[in-house]
Amino acid sequence: MIKPLMRLIIGFYGPRRKILGMECSGVVEAVGSGVTRFNEGDEVFASTEMKFGTYAEYICVDQDGIIAHKPNNMSHAEAAAVPNGAMTALMVLRKSKKAQQHTLEQNQKIMIYGASGSVGSYAVQLAKSMGAEVTGVCSAANVNMVTSLGADHVLDYTAPDFTQHLEPHDVIFDAVGKMEAEARHTALKKGGVYLDVLKATDCLKLHLEDLLYLKTLIEDGKLKTAIDKTYPLADMVEAHSYVEQGHKRGNVIISVSD
Repeated sequence: MIKPLMRLIIGFYGPRRKILGMECSGVVEAVGSGVTRFNEGDEVFASTEMKFGTYAEYICVDQDGIIAHKPNNMSHAEAAAVPNGAMTALMVLRKSKKAQQHTLEQNQKIMIYGASGSVGSYAVQLAKSMGAEVTGVCSAANVNMVTSLGADHVLDYTAPDFTQHLEPHDVIFDAVGKMEAEARHTALKKGGVYLDVLKATDCLKLHLEDLLYLKTLIEDGKLKTAIDKTYPLADMVEAHSYVEQGHKRGNVIISVSD
């Protein structure tokens, strides 16, 4: 998912760097003499953060960076999306005092607006793993998908009477930064927490322990990656154009090699 902030960042760094991309999954080809966490042949997934470089067949990653062994029940395509969408969802959820220490209060109500996108689809699953009662908001075409991710209730934001079906929630997670003020006012309890992924700039620092925590959830069957389309590296322009339309379901994956 490319948000306005990321467009600005990529636009600034792009001319200075030939290779973009911030997350990946693959196989360790070789290790340095001082590397102790990984061995040649290990399957890993990682984020390079602002160093970029993952739109390439090979990349050097520091063993002390945001890199871990790939979940054993995910393909490389599925794992590649986790260090972006899932980590963002986790960090924004933690902005709420009610979402600290990986848990929401049991049965606490959270609405996830934009529940069918990359961040939103992970947020639905993470909120469920934290014990929340989840309402997902998406278009009619994605209702079944969001339901399959575990949402207790799913609303179609394109319906004419959408706002009439809103109930007060303890937390609103706006995964696309587009929830209108009227709907937000109706859907949030007094004293509730509104989380806007576009404004959560202080959450952008990634931590290895968060990636390891997500790996545990994945291997426990509590988190999966929704993939809309996969493109070969040669079709990078088409892939980015598709994402920029703003209607993808889950994640778009780039395969950099056969």
